[in-house]
Amino acid sequence: MSRPPLTLYLAAPRGFCAGVDRAIKIVEMALQKWGAPVFVRHEIVHNKFVVDDLRAKGAVFVEELDDCPDDRPVIFSAHGVPKAVPAEAARREMVYVDATCPLVSKVHIEAARHHENGLQMIMIGHAGHPETVGTMGQLPEGEVLLVETVEDVAQVAVRDPERLAFVTQTTLSVDDTADIVAALQARFPAIVGPHKEDICYATTNRQEAVKAMAPRCDAMLVVGAPNSSNSKRLVEVGKRAGCPYAQLVQRAGDIDWRALEGISSLGITAGASAPEVLIEEVIDAFRARYDVTVEQVETAQENVEFKVPRVLREPA
Repeated sequence: MSRPPLTLYLAAPRGFCAGVDRAIKIVEMALQKWGAPVFVRHEIVHNKFVVDDLRAKGAVFVEELDDCPDDRPVIFSAHGVPKAVPAEAARREMVYVDATCPLVSKVHIEAARHHENGLQMIMIGHAGHPETVGTMGQLPEGEVLLVETVEDVAQVAVRDPERLAFVTQTTLSVDDTADIVAALQARFPAIVGPHKEDICYATTNRQEAVKAMAPRCDAMLVVGAPNSSNSKRLVEVGKRAGCPYAQLVQRAGDIDWRALEGISSLGITAGASAPEVLIEEVIDAFRARYDVTVEQVETAQENVEFKVPRVLREPA
């Protein structure tokens, strides 16, 4: 029986970004240097496959520093942590390595600089997301106000409308964030923005690739975790850009084949914490059912690389 034809559009860039790649390397190098177990506060990146792989190598994932012993190294996740966390680790004389993405650290530095200049911060982000918690935790309570939507901007109560600045989570929808920024600037004309946009290059590039791909596709799959902010944004961007069906899947086993009946074109992309092996797994699942022709939709090239902390490059 012949398989139906399927044009498979593959977004580029997709998958791992430099911050995720660096964070995973940090855990692997820490295990090589200090042996197992190495503790990691929060999932190092939001991807079950990656976390399970590192767990098998000897990483122990915990939610709080209280769950770590004093005598084993601890690593802070790529999303960043409140200032109180490394301060507590130092007080307990723990060996710790900060795997915060340098682009998240840039937002932390920016928030601290505005605070030193007497400005109250407004953060555009998702409540409860570890990156938002970490950024808000850089400053004293009340110094960072969170807004998630344009509607929130109308309600936010500030100390002085003339002394404000804003930062954003790095993994937001570019278009949604632009609307919120416009609302902030309309309500608070004196508000100070970031020197350079906070939404990271990888988030922006992956969303642009999806926008280019979506109008050509009957359906689109985003390989990523349900707790991955940037992956969920890719699904939303795909739908908004004209793809009638867009779905988040962690693995090939999650594909809803009934929802894809009758398609002749499919787009595939992946969030910044999804490894290429999972993308290949999804493509192989389609090859088993369809006569697949792969076309790459490339909108940017990435060659960013971040160094790992010096402590891991020095001999034990």
